[in-house]
Amino acid sequence: MRSNLAGPRLLLRQLREVMAEPIKAQDRLDKIVVLIAANVVAEVCSVYILRADGVLELYATEGLNREAVHQASLRVGQGLVGLIAAEARPLNLPNARAHPGFTYLPEIGEDEFNSFLGVPILRGGRTLGVLVVQNKSHRAYSEDEVEALQTTAMVIAEMVAAGELEAIAQSDSGLDMSRPIHASGVALADGVGLGHVILHEPRVVVTNLIAEDSDVERQRLDAAVNRLRLSIDDLLNSGEMAAAGEHREVLEAYRMFAYDRGWIRKIEDATENGLTAEAAVEKVQSDMRARMLRQTDPYLRERLHDLDDLAHRLIRELMGREHGSAHDDLPQDAIIVARNMGAAELLDYGRERIRGLVLAEGGPTSHVTIVGRALGIPMVGQVEDIVSFADAGDAIIVDGEAGEVHLRPAQDIQQSYADKVRFRAKRQAEYRRLRNKPSVTKDGVDITLQMNAGLLVDMPHLAEAGAAGIGLFRTELQFMVASSFPRMREQLAQYEQILTAAEGKPVTFRTLDIGGDKVLPYLRSIQEENPAMGWRALRLGLDRPGLLRTQIRALLGAAAGGDLKMMFPMVAEVGEFLQARELVERELKHLRQNGKPTPETLRLGVMIEVPSLLFQLDDLFQHVDFVSVGSNDLCQFFFAADRGNTRVANRFDPLGVGFLRALRLIVDKSNQHHVPVTLCGELAGRSLEAMALIGLGFRDLSMSSVSIGPVKTMLRTLDCGRLSARLLPRLEPDHPDTDIREFLKSFASDMGVAL
Repeated sequence: MRSNLAGPRLLLRQLREVMAEPIKAQDRLDKIVVLIAANVVAEVCSVYILRADGVLELYATEGLNREAVHQASLRVGQGLVGLIAAEARPLNLPNARAHPGFTYLPEIGEDEFNSFLGVPILRGGRTLGVLVVQNKSHRAYSEDEVEALQTTAMVIAEMVAAGELEAIAQSDSGLDMSRPIHASGVALADGVGLGHVILHEPRVVVTNLIAEDSDVERQRLDAAVNRLRLSIDDLLNSGEMAAAGEHREVLEAYRMFAYDRGWIRKIEDATENGLTAEAAVEKVQSDMRARMLRQTDPYLRERLHDLDDLAHRLIRELMGREHGSAHDDLPQDAIIVARNMGAAELLDYGRERIRGLVLAEGGPTSHVTIVGRALGIPMVGQVEDIVSFADAGDAIIVDGEAGEVHLRPAQDIQQSYADKVRFRAKRQAEYRRLRNKPSVTKDGVDITLQMNAGLLVDMPHLAEAGAAGIGLFRTELQFMVASSFPRMREQLAQYEQILTAAEGKPVTFRTLDIGGDKVLPYLRSIQEENPAMGWRALRLGLDRPGLLRTQIRALLGAAAGGDLKMMFPMVAEVGEFLQARELVERELKHLRQNGKPTPETLRLGVMIEVPSLLFQLDDLFQHVDFVSVGSNDLCQFFFAADRGNTRVANRFDPLGVGFLRALRLIVDKSNQHHVPVTLCGELAGRSLEAMALIGLGFRDLSMSSVSIGPVKTMLRTLDCGRLSARLLPRLEPDHPDTDIREFLKSFASDMGVAL
């Protein structure tokens, strides 16, 4: 086994000279294979590059038939070269012909060669090709030779990534690095965005690969590792992170990896072989990523994200780059691509230039999704490995309606989506023309259309959409994007701004709905098996009355001399509402005793989102001023189907007979007790479902601002009386037709309802 490391170092120095020469890409590649063969004492060195059609094409060779260059090829998974590409790991064989995966290609002339060493050409864990050396003798290549080959493969990877080999590509399909990628994920926010990739926490591109002095690189690495460890220690010891909780656990995992000697030792070895410190970090991380991506254990795959983040932080330390993303130089058509991000980070970018957001993780109820949806940004989540495949500046299309992403799309795909965007823009212009027209059905029934909001940035949409008011203001969003718990004065100022921006239109404030999946980073969270049904919303507020009373006092102060509508979420029993009402009365009494102004009118209500309230409606309506149906939660609890779980979220139809009967019961009871009822949530924002709600008797709907135009278009073409006459009998037990969705589609088609 060779122990002298001068070989790899000498090879890298020679490669640096070749890379600096002003020669054509093919000539450069031909020189590289000659240098490698000489250094590893191999009779053959060959480079195969992965094309966009999944074929590995021979791009250069020393020792085999050069006439086969750009002619010989193997599919991924075919032969030893294809196996290396498929598994992204080296293959070291003293007798290649004895391997079951061996495939003989007569045109390249490898009849005499027995020993075989191949390594994947990797960048960011992604396979771009395969580098191979061969000898006639039966020999096993040493660890140093494997390391040397992996190190030099990085140089070829950068040639591919830089687009240098595109000039000598002879196939129409092009190289894999630039191939179009179509990925499916989960639709998080409606809309279509065309633009160019902006990587959130982008990878720093390492261009200086080959070291002048390995000792200097080792010193740079040691210093950067120490700075990295200190920064993580400082975070762990800071006031916000010192308390136990999920965020601390994440940082503890970071610290564990940062102090892992095995990881650091691999990087040190790569610097000793002649790489710069940052190139060594990239090489080790690329190797580890390629191995861990093959793991099926979800825990191990999750740890890959931690290692990725840590490696990127270390590279930034080495290159003197700040952590985070620069937001000042965003293009006009920025589409952010991220593994995940917080709501506050999204707001940091500003809305004006963002055309879309793609997340490798992220779910329908995550904080960033809620904020992105409020901002009207098309979003797709759970797009696996999108961060690895995307490069800054790549063309990209986000289809937030279908949950699809097109990276580096073909021209016909771009044209198709450009037409779709123009059509949507034309349709939105038609909706804008309707915004001042009354929301009245064909047969003269008034329908109030309100919008959901949660931040001050939502308020301009009130006038733009022609909404009658804010039917649901989610007060918790202010808390979710804040770095610390907002004090009473901060809350009061926020609510005053909201009421001012509403310009006299009604605003219904929902008190804090935190807990469950809505974890505030500055509050200690508790681990619960079923957080959606756990200690959250009003339950938390009643157990921690100080939090709820502070918010109530801020709302009462903000609405002083005016009107205030306040409702409480996650009410399961009438007694919970009575306790909350008592807190409000105590705060009113406190304000009056201190000579402070109070609202001119105050109405208190509840959200009906827990099915137990369906059996207490008569009691409930005796105490409340209004109710609002939270269709999202009520539906998930009704069917016991977690709306954040993609396997069951769409299993049950909210237009099923059972759920519609429950909604009809609420309408009947509200009419009987003369208590106003509003329905808010995603159900109200879809035209077909909104049509069903109107047929059931709902006359007040609240939805996202972008949904108001389509719903108003629908209801102005709807004969409400005729729909109710045909829909309600279908909810009776003995009716033979139970497919309500198909009935509604047929009715809309027959009656000319604009869906």
